[in-house]
Amino acid sequence: MAIHFFTEETQFKLPEKQKRKTWLKELAKNESFKILDLNFIFCSDEYLHQMNLDYLEHDTFTDIITFDNSEEEKELEGDIFISIDRVNENAKKHKVDQSTELSRVISHGLFHLAGYKDKKENEIDLMRAKEEFAIKLFSEI
Repeated sequence: MAIHFFTEETQFKLPEKQKRKTWLKELAKNESFKILDLNFIFCSDEYLHQMNLDYLEHDTFTDIITFDNSEEEKELEGDIFISIDRVNENAKKHKVDQSTELSRVISHGLFHLAGYKDKKENEIDLMRAKEEFAIKLFSEI
């Protein structure tokens, strides 16, 4: 079981790394999943925009792109790219601190790997509820 944090084209340093790892393991366990190998790559808007173009053919800025590398059910393995620029902007927009917004986006990636979608209204509502649970859990760890 391995959770790694990397950066690309940003000076961001993730605070409370060990707490984040404990939290992610607990989130996976709550969903009846086991983490095999998760890589969180914190990057700039430009870096993630280029990935969006190259891999998804979307010419938009986004806060997260998740690549699922899982081969077995109930096992999480993947690469989650997060734009720190988007996280900071969304934190201001939603009037929350960076840590809260970061928890939302990090958990969002894990929930995508667990099979949750966010295209339809009912999917979005469920994803938001999962994110709120995750944010609350992080504050309790």
